[in-house]
Amino acid sequence: MQVLFMILGAFIVLVLGLFIFSLFLSPEVKVERSLFIPAEAAVIFPLVNVVRNWERWSPWQSLNSQMKITYGEKESGIGAGYSWESHNRKLQHGHMTITESRPDQFIATHTDFMKTSVAKGYFRFDPVAGGTLLTWGMICNMGQYPLQKAMGLMMDKRVGRDFEQGLENIRNIVAG
Repeated sequence: MQVLFMILGAFIVLVLGLFIFSLFLSPEVKVERSLFIPAEAAVIFPLVNVVRNWERWSPWQSLNSQMKITYGEKESGIGAGYSWESHNRKLQHGHMTITESRPDQFIATHTDFMKTSVAKGYFRFDPVAGGTLLTWGMICNMGQYPLQKAMGLMMDKRVGRDFEQGLENIRNIVAG
């Protein structure tokens, strides 16, 4: 019986500790990666601004070749978007829409992951000597629940690798 009380006490301390720890965590999580691409922004920009091109470089496309993608009426720029459905647990289903598009400079997206969260994404195309520094980032609100906020601490590591792969895929396409 004493062992049961010790286990219960440890569990209560763990839950309280997580709750107190989460009070100091921001509900917003930012993930951002950048990569130098030896090409002008005008060459790179259409790969992101035209949503059908995402199939060519998206790191998530290779996770499920059976993913069902449905495109909206607009193919590029503000209002362009697509929805996806997948049996892969990492992908599930959601919808992405371009909310801002400044040619060769900046693209903003709104991604709704349906059951889990909403993210504001962005791509910056910064001219540098010999090419473009392409930055892919997102800001996601994890909410106020302690466990979700703690999971936000792992977001950079999990999603950051995907962003790195996507940027690398874009560089490979541009390099031909």
